[in-house]
Amino acid sequence: MSKNRSSISKSQSYKEIGEFWDTHDLADYWNKTESVEFEIDIQSEITYYAIDKELSAKIRAIAKRRGVSADTLLNLWLQEKLQEQKS
Repeated sequence: MSKNRSSISKSQSYKEIGEFWDTHDLADYWNKTESVEFEIDIQSEITYYAIDKELSAKIRAIAKRRGVSADTLLNLWLQEKLQEQKS
């Protein structure tokens, strides 16, 4: 990381930047910001897996109750399960 990654927080690391913004409001520093332009090249991959129809309906219902998409819920659950497997 460069010597001074953040001109507002004066932080030296991403962790310090995160800690700063966890306790500060951007509205208080808006006059210190400047416009920038950048391009983002996000490349994601979608893989489809067959799921039993009844199981899929249950997943959609749970996701709806939680206010997320079924895709998001499944990804979260799979990430949790994979973390358990690492232990």
